[in-house]
Amino acid sequence: MQKALLSIHVLAGIIFVGGSAVAASLFPRYAPLAGANGSEERNINVANAFHRITGRYAMLALIVPVVGIILAFLQGRSGEIWITLAMALTFSAGVLLAAFIHPIQREALNKPDDGQRLRTLGMLAGIYNLLWAVVVVLMIVRPGAR
Repeated sequence: MQKALLSIHVLAGIIFVGGSAVAASLFPRYAPLAGANGSEERNINVANAFHRITGRYAMLALIVPVVGIILAFLQGRSGEIWITLAMALTFSAGVLLAAFIHPIQREALNKPDDGQRLRTLGMLAGIYNLLWAVVVVLMIVRPGAR
């Protein structure tokens, strides 16, 4: 049972967290700019697709912390510091995506600006990706594990 749950946890992380991270990172490249003259790289259809992927994959990525918490309890590791840190960083990444990245993407699609919003999105996507990278390192190193 634990091996099946661990497999689901890892695969969901790779597919859904990874997918949302890539989509959030690529969105600014394709989102429209105010006054842009139709640059080949700017494509609202691609930006819309990345916006949908960011949101939908993020929703599906909720599998990762749910299964991770179940695994932590089944393995008796729920009190270990690396689990607590990973959960806090996962929560932070989720809030960043739900409260900032996804809504700002929607704004960028509905009302393009001079690119300032897209630069902000690029920075936020980088922070989102960094949070997940730290979570992965915690899962591998497991500081404070018994």
